[in-house]
Amino acid sequence: MRNERSGRVGIFVVAAFGFSWLFWIPDALIAQGLWNAPEVLRTFLAGPFNPAPWGPLVAAIGVTFAFQGGSGVKELLRRGLMVRLGKWWWVVLLTFPVLIGGALALSALLGEPMPEFVALAQPVALPVALVVIFFLGGPLQEEFGWRGYAFEHLRRNHDALTAAILAGLIWGLWHLPLFFVPRAEDYYNRPLWGLLLTTVLVGVILAWFSANTKGSVFAAMLGHAMFNWSNWVFPALGSDSAALILFGLYFLMVGYIVWKFGRKTLSGITRA
Repeated sequence: MRNERSGRVGIFVVAAFGFSWLFWIPDALIAQGLWNAPEVLRTFLAGPFNPAPWGPLVAAIGVTFAFQGGSGVKELLRRGLMVRLGKWWWVVLLTFPVLIGGALALSALLGEPMPEFVALAQPVALPVALVVIFFLGGPLQEEFGWRGYAFEHLRRNHDALTAAILAGLIWGLWHLPLFFVPRAEDYYNRPLWGLLLTTVLVGVILAWFSANTKGSVFAAMLGHAMFNWSNWVFPALGSDSAALILFGLYFLMVGYIVWKFGRKTLSGITRA
């Protein structure tokens, strides 16, 4: 049974990477000047209709259907609609703004110049941006895969902390082709190890959200949205000192989670 579950995660990873990289690798080849592709293909791959980001969702649904049928897919999607988070609404909404905004504030106290807060100059756009990010900026496309499928299946063979770390590594490596596309966000203009460390630490926090809300994928999606939104509102990645401080805060947060909730479940509740 253990090997069977590991095999399913492996199939999911191949499917998620295969779907996304089918579109990202050609884009990277074009960006690096290695392929003189037709203009219509260049425009498609560089535009918002490139389906690459949907790979984790497509893979999660496809692999779930292959092994568990329609009932398994229904259960997976149901977890995406688990919006009754109770007090965890506040935890999910505030964790990343506090951590990322706090990193910038601490950096400023150390004498580093503050970046220009472009997003805060458009307060009306803030809630609109959060909705757009939730549906089109990664959370919906990815979290059914990373926390909804990979984390939940990995934790059947490992403790929750190890499962969250492995899911975070998978999440980070999935982005690899984007490091060869110069127009991509700040994440991909920094060393790969920085992204991997971020996805592991943030992945533990997102898994913590899900583990404490009865496996809610919605909690992970909302947390992922708040992470992306907070990096836009508080551009800590634009400052080396703020980015290093942020890593420290992430480590402290993960340390607190493990100390308070335990590595076995990340929720303080023993699973049957």
